Amino acid sequence: MNRLCIFIATRAKLLNELRLKDRQIKAVMYVKEHDKITNSEYQEINSVSKRTATDELTELVDIFLIFKKLGTAGSSVIYELA
Repeated sequence: MNRLCIFIATRAKLLNELRLKDRQIKAVMYVKEHDKITNSEYQEINSVSKRTATDELTELVDIFLIFKKLGTAGSSVIYELA
């Protein structure tokens, strides 16, 4: 395995140890690649409702402290790595 594969595997293992949902791990990996995620993007990549996306993104901000929320409401809100 090359270093990048080892790094990604290690990172995924650490995220699993935090007891993140698989969807949340997918979102973290998405942000690593795209620098940000919106609620709509979270809904799309995970096939979930707006409410579920909001709840799970809020957990990533408030509980796990992995994301920071930029913007106040609606489509202007984006999430980046903290």
